[in-house]
Amino acid sequence: MADADTLKALNGLLNGIAQKVYYNKSEITEELLKNELYPDLSQEEFHALHEKMKGLVKSIASADMDHTQLEAFLTAQTRKQGGSGGVSGEQAAALSRFWKGHRARVRDSLVGQSRWEPAVRGLSWRVDVPTARSQGEPSSSAVALVELELGRQGEESEFVCLEFDETKVNQVLKKMAEIQESIDSIVHKT
Repeated sequence: MADADTLKALNGLLNGIAQKVYYNKSEITEELLKNELYPDLSQEEFHALHEKMKGLVKSIASADMDHTQLEAFLTAQTRKQGGSGGVSGEQAAALSRFWKGHRARVRDSLVGQSRWEPAVRGLSWRVDVPTARSQGEPSSSAVALVELELGRQGEESEFVCLEFDETKVNQVLKKMAEIQESIDSIVHKT
């Protein structure tokens, strides 16, 4: 293969791995990738390349590497080139370009796959303040209405509407402050 063809095939392989592993495209198989991208390689050679690239992509994704971390990781992998498991300079460049284009989507996919319970997709709120009654009677107190949109990835959302009076709002705010304090104490320990 010419260098341009090699680069194109490697980019295709990385994209195929991402499609299968992170974007749940079950129609992308190792056999399909071999036949489309590397028809001249033996099955064993392609399997070794596929597993090496898949392992590298998984390592990069699980660490959610930023540009600096990625460059350090790929430099270390390039230095291993003489031994087993290393990558060539062209492979490192292709991995870098791939990660730059796919980092956000892969991260979103990993976050979505790690959720067991429905997540909050949206939140809207308003405060209803009743007006005074015409005969001078005192009006009832204000009410906060909160609508939560809940759902899992790929499923329809459910909506939950909550109504709070002033006491309940204060209780929720107190609990939120406790949660924030707990998070802060954990973050500052690490």
